[in-house]
Order: sequence, then structure tokens, then C-alpha cells
Amino acid sequence: MKNKNHKVSLIVIAGGSASGKTTVANKIAEACTGKDVVFIEMDNYYKDLSHLLPETRKQTNFDHPNAFDYPLLIHNLEQLLLGNKIEEPIYDFKVNSRSKEVKIIKPGDVIIFDGIFALENQEIRNRAAIKIFVDTDSDIRLLRRITRDVETRGRTLDSVLKQYTATVKPMHDAFVEPTKRFADIIVPFDFHNVVAIDVLVTKIKTLIK
Repeated sequence: MKNKNHKVSLIVIAGGSASGKTTVANKIAEACTGKDVVFIEMDNYYKDLSHLLPETRKQTNFDHPNAFDYPLLIHNLEQLLLGNKIEEPIYDFKVNSRSKEVKIIKPGDVIIFDGIFALENQEIRNRAAIKIFVDTDSDIRLLRRITRDVETRGRTLDSVLKQYTATVKPMHDAFVEPTKRFADIIVPFDFHNVVAIDVLVTKIKTLIK
């Protein structure tokens, strides 16, 4: 447990699926020299679907805000901001349900929270020291998503493309893209945009001093 007078900074990173949020988060973490950095991924806070049959789980719209367990997420972020450790759920994307195991997260100086709907909830936005939206071309995001889901989540190319057409793109346009207006900084991201990343890192360093 941290000292109650110890200031903890919450950095929120939103953006479309496979937009590069994790890469930006890692760059920010590298800049937080001498600070304890805690990573919280919104993907671990999908609602527990273990009570449903596997085929029924697959029919869930995982790209809608209602797919997430906001009460647990907000509670855990609040506890970390207070300097308390939490039990973070672990989501298993191969079976579309939570693992029976949890991850113990100790409090830190900086909390980096990223997810497609990281800026969607006002309670989370109100707690953020800085709010970032990673803006990446849809074609690039689709290619990255295919690579990620096929290689690490046991998906087929056909299933990834069907999901993208049916829910990912429509939900992005309806729910993710509009949250851009809540961002303090919008990062037009690709791996060569070092200037934008450097400007962001400089701001973060000032923030956490």
C-alpha cells in the first residue's frame, strides 16, 4: 500500500482495435524514469461469460460498450489511485471467457490504462490526468488485427474478417471514433511518427514530475 498522500497519475489511452495503443503505452512507460508504472488493459474487463455455452459466447458483440464490466473496472482503478493493490481478472480470448486465475496488481506512481473504450466512460475520464486517443488508418488497424487474432487468439482469417465487417467497424464508427472529442491529445500513429510520440512523452514527463 502506498502512502495516502502519495500522488498517482492515471494516463488513459483510447483508440480503435489494433491502433497501436500498447506501443504508445510502452513508449510512455519508458519515459517514466524512476517511477513505478502499472499497466491496466481494458480487454481483461470483458464481462464473465462462463455461464454461457461456448457457441453462445461467440455471438456476443465484443465491440460494444455493454460487453465490459465497468463497475469492476472503475472500482479497481479507484483502488489503485488510492494506493491499494487489486485482483485483476484475466480474459481468455480463445474461449471467450475469464480465466479462473487473477493477476495481483500492486499500486504504482503511474497507471497506464488502455482500451478501445478507455474514454467512453465519464467516471474514468474524470479520474484521468491526461487523455490520449491513438488515431490510426482503418486499413492498417485491420491488418494488425488479422495478424494478432490469428497468431495469438486462435482465430481463422475468415472469422476475423466476418467479425470486422459485422461488428468491429460499425461499432468503431458508432462508439469508439466519437470518444476522440474527449482526448487531450490525439496521436496520428504509425511506427515512423516519432515527432508525435516525442511531444507526448515530453508532456508526460512534465505531468509526473
